[in-house]
Amino acid sequence: MGEKIVIVGGVAAGPKTACRAKRLMPDAEITVVDQDSLISYGGCGIPYYVSGDVADEDELRKTSFHMTRNEDFFLRAKGIQVRTLTRCLAIDRKAKCLEVEDLKSGTKDTIPYDKLVIATGSQPFVLPIPGAELEGVYTISDLHKAIAIKQQLATGKIGRAVVIGGGAIGLEMAEAFTDLWGVETSVVEFMPQLLPRIIDPWFSTMLQRHMEAMGVHIHTGEGASEIIADDNGRACKVVTPHRTLETDIVIMATGVRPRSQLAHDAGLLVSPFGIVVNNRLQTSDPNIYAAGDCIEVTHMVSGQKFTAPLGSLANREGRIVADNLAGIPSTYPGAMGSFIMKAFERSIGATGLSLESARAAGFDADAAITAPSDRAHFFPNEAKIPLQMVFDRRSRRVLGVQGFGPMNDAVLTRIDAAAALIAKNGTIDDFSLCEMAYAPPFATALDALNSAANVADNMQMNRQRNLAIPDFLAWMNDLSGRPDWLALDIRHPAETKAFKEKFGAAWLELAYDQVRANHQDLPRDKTLIIICDAGTRSYETQVFLDSVGLTNTLVLGGGFNVITRMEPSWWPAK
Repeated sequence: MGEKIVIVGGVAAGPKTACRAKRLMPDAEITVVDQDSLISYGGCGIPYYVSGDVADEDELRKTSFHMTRNEDFFLRAKGIQVRTLTRCLAIDRKAKCLEVEDLKSGTKDTIPYDKLVIATGSQPFVLPIPGAELEGVYTISDLHKAIAIKQQLATGKIGRAVVIGGGAIGLEMAEAFTDLWGVETSVVEFMPQLLPRIIDPWFSTMLQRHMEAMGVHIHTGEGASEIIADDNGRACKVVTPHRTLETDIVIMATGVRPRSQLAHDAGLLVSPFGIVVNNRLQTSDPNIYAAGDCIEVTHMVSGQKFTAPLGSLANREGRIVADNLAGIPSTYPGAMGSFIMKAFERSIGATGLSLESARAAGFDADAAITAPSDRAHFFPNEAKIPLQMVFDRRSRRVLGVQGFGPMNDAVLTRIDAAAALIAKNGTIDDFSLCEMAYAPPFATALDALNSAANVADNMQMNRQRNLAIPDFLAWMNDLSGRPDWLALDIRHPAETKAFKEKFGAAWLELAYDQVRANHQDLPRDKTLIIICDAGTRSYETQVFLDSVGLTNTLVLGGGFNVITRMEPSWWPAK
């Protein structure tokens, strides 16, 4: 036999490492150890199992050719020994062995290794609040808990649910409860927005309004302070500083922490973000590798360290570890945390840095916001997809892209293309010239991503002067706060009528095709906020007005295609 390779962890990175290593080294003796009875399942699919989109939990454990990934499958099909219900107690680095305990019998023994891989994943963070340990409080940490939750739903025991945490998993669970099961669901998020630090507030607001329209009650800017039990000791209420929410179940989705204690106890280098590895995913012990949610990752844009608990990354990291185990030099450049999620009839995605994160990382960052069509405007089912491109004004480097649109592949396509370019330090010019496949059913001739780059180019070269969305919203909420500002609405008169009626003298109407003939009627002692649907006509209008000496203008980037999706309280239709 060849080298003895032992892998601790059997969900994503561990099985990927084992299978790839066995293909590269057929004579290797590979053992996977996991303390659970269920292994190698699609953990990211848990919310869709709860929702009913995935009918049976076994589907999350099956291969694409419908074989269940269990101990027998790995042994017979892959030649890999898997020991489930086996807890790793310690790593003896000097003796190069793993100390383990059989959880069924309590028997302890050791497993020798030549190379060890730690793929222990992450564990959910449990808020340190009273009642967190009550029956009826769940974290989404494994398939067993998902099965228990679905059993309660299927038997009609849950009529109300509270999800603590407005990250991706929390929102996916909120949809799962609401969409199929009709459960009255509330989301409580401590931060002032959903998906904090991942997307910027205006995209978060679009997401929140859609989820609220679909029946989910969302409370941002308030954290859960206590969970109260009923007479049977089961969670029945969630208390925040502003309200008490009655419930039949509590989902605590407040983030995860890397499972790095085993590595720490073995004397390996560990940071708050996980096990420290080099670019070959070796730990501080060259005979021990680590991959998956348990490792510290370098952000490819900011260079900062972070935790990236994504199954997609875990599989990539597992392959890199296997290559290096087989003597094939392979390096891991880091990650950007690219994500996409379904939210009822919408999708939202991002890659790279948000505007807030980019500025916090020290970039001279700005953001181009557009709202182009996802396919040719004349094609049936065409829809708008608000996009944001974050860029560095000094270097023209693109730092991040966000998108919001219908539940199809439109946002995903642009996020994936952006991720590939950003990973290669792509600039505004690279995005502007990026060749995207085109046919009217799929895209526009000048793709939405190209258009966003062109807007970024105009902004970076100071040809386009924008008004930031938060500043526009603040003004609309208190028009008296900036009496020197006026809205210049260049849309069709039928579209502007309700706004003129509601906002009076603060709202000027001048249709796009009438600006050149009537520009002399515009005031020169006010700042004009030029408004159209997407921002394209507004920019063209700004350029013309500049040419005739009227330079007191600002463009509302993304136009009302973005603002309508945020559904502000002052919207005339309300």
